[in-house]
Amino acid sequence: MGFGGFNMQGLMKQAQKMQEDMMKAQEELENTNVEATVGGGMVTVIMNGKKDIQKIKLAKEVVDPEDIEMLEDLIVAGFKEASKKADELYASKMPSGINGLL
Repeated sequence: MGFGGFNMQGLMKQAQKMQEDMMKAQEELENTNVEATVGGGMVTVIMNGKKDIQKIKLAKEVVDPEDIEMLEDLIVAGFKEASKKADELYASKMPSGINGLL
């Protein structure tokens, strides 16, 4: 026992386990992709759980030199939707107790 019944060894073991769980969760996030498709399938954004974009897929029909602004808007919308899905994945993978700390 430590000071006033405080168990330092138990606390250290708990902290080490939490760190190991967090490292495992971060590895899973890096290796798990989420996909968001917008514009009726015109733009698909694929990113991993750490929000690194892996790929952007564009339908041929969306590439219109006369309407670049629509393509830009769809890419932004796809990124936002994929980012939201990555946040949900993050929340599901992080060990309990960690989400409130970050």
